[in-house]
Amino acid sequence: YPNTFLLLLGYAKVYFHLPCRQTEGIAQGHARGKVPDIPDYTTINRRINRLNVEINDNKSKEFEDDYIVIAIDSTGIKVTNRGQWIRDKWNVRKKGYLKIHISVNVKSKKILSMMKGTDEHVHDNNALPEMVEDIIKSNNMTAIVKLFADGAYDSNDIFRYLSDNGIMPCIKVRKNAKVKLKTGHILRNLNVISQKKMICKDGRIAL
Repeated sequence: YPNTFLLLLGYAKVYFHLPCRQTEGIAQGHARGKVPDIPDYTTINRRINRLNVEINDNKSKEFEDDYIVIAIDSTGIKVTNRGQWIRDKWNVRKKGYLKIHISVNVKSKKILSMMKGTDEHVHDNNALPEMVEDIIKSNNMTAIVKLFADGAYDSNDIFRYLSDNGIMPCIKVRKNAKVKLKTGHILRNLNVISQKKMICKDGRIAL
């Protein structure tokens, strides 16, 4: 099979998030009769992994700015599926999981920092300062102007840390958040006020 045909199947596999079996099915459905033979899913997997694909990692002029806007979030990964059915059946406490923290450049969609897996007991607030420090060290000539995050990062300490580093926090506050003039950070209070004002006509809060 030519490498160009396997490269086309590889693009379809990545773009549509397909396993190798479904990639084989798409090739059989659309290319049958047009090519002499269709590779099976094992051949597709083996040949795609052997392709020498060059990725252009150079920044385009469109994204070359003096500042960057980042977004930070985390996701959980189960350690193993072994014994999961028994645990669900007998209502046994589920096993722990690992958390991966990722920060992305909003404009270029490039991963700027990735924190090693932590357990479920490590809160997202504890991981954010370390990731921001990594980005600042790796991008000495570029300043971070905004940071987007979900409600897991809603705390006065995070707002205070970002404010001290000259970063505008764009964090979704909790629905029951209140303005605290004495203990709350001024940027968090402004976020609470601005998000509470975004109310639809039917009475729902549009966050």
